[in-house]
Amino acid sequence: MPSPPAAHPSTPLDLLWQAPTMVAVLVFGEGLALVLSLAPGLAMGTYDRLVHFGLVSMLVQWTALLTLGGLYLARSALRRRSAGVLAWIALGLLLAVSAATSVAALWISEGGAVFSTPGWKGFLGRSLGITLTVGTLGLLALHAAWVGKSWAVRAKQAELESLQARIRPHFLFNTLNTGAALVHARPGEAEQLLLDLADLFRAALSGPAELPLQGELELARRYLEIERLRFGDRLQVHWTLPDTLPDVVVPALSIQPLVENAIRHGIEPSPVGGRLDVTVVQEVEQVRVVVSNDLPPAGRKPAPGHQVGLASARERIEALSQGRGRLETRVLDGRYVATIILLVA
Repeated sequence: MPSPPAAHPSTPLDLLWQAPTMVAVLVFGEGLALVLSLAPGLAMGTYDRLVHFGLVSMLVQWTALLTLGGLYLARSALRRRSAGVLAWIALGLLLAVSAATSVAALWISEGGAVFSTPGWKGFLGRSLGITLTVGTLGLLALHAAWVGKSWAVRAKQAELESLQARIRPHFLFNTLNTGAALVHARPGEAEQLLLDLADLFRAALSGPAELPLQGELELARRYLEIERLRFGDRLQVHWTLPDTLPDVVVPALSIQPLVENAIRHGIEPSPVGGRLDVTVVQEVEQVRVVVSNDLPPAGRKPAPGHQVGLASARERIEALSQGRGRLETRVLDGRYVATIILLVA
């Protein structure tokens, strides 16, 4: 089964540690401070409202950041709690922090005389009431985001399974055709052919969703060995690999369809065959796997095909790499060039 296309948070609170959520909390806090400062019941001038906005903004942001910090410090223990218990803990911590920051604000403004200040109970009650209302709404929004993210992960999982179901029969069908043609032409080489086919079938039917780059290149090499037996001197294969291959993973059967596409649409239609190059280039921030082939002469129609392998490889690379990989194709200097680009940390 293919692995999830993206790292899915293990608990709803894990969404809080993501940058978009942190920014949303800060922006929402400023919006709340602005609304409270513009309330029509406040009898004050423009300057006083600006001062009030600054004080409320500081109070709201301190409450939000201290609550997030407390939840983050307790994240290891919280992971073992259910979603309902997490909600109550988060709301309780938010109320406690709100009460503490409200008392601290009174202490600063009144010079330490908090409980002797007239109206301190009303101020504290209003602060907790606003905090309870806003906190409840925030938890509901967090729950909605969690459910939406869960459904998005399930939808992408179903999409990947569909792509896997499409590429496997396509791959096996083409490989079996190649094997059948070779067995009839050169029965003495059938044993090596069957061994290579067994490895390829194993990867296609029951292999993992992702492979180290070295393993995926080995599958492509096995496939090319089969095709070289069939095409003979018409197929010239050149490998350009670094001494040590990059330690990256790629979707299984992502390079092999590029090699297959190069042979079926570039080498096979040409009477004289052509050259196929597989190159791996390691750079500071990315790894490039380049498969390029000679194009058939003008007037020669490529072998018919539905481009299932190439299209599926492109979609699976983009999905399983979590947006850190892509497949680019182009025609350059009379050659067809397909490049897998993988971004590395």
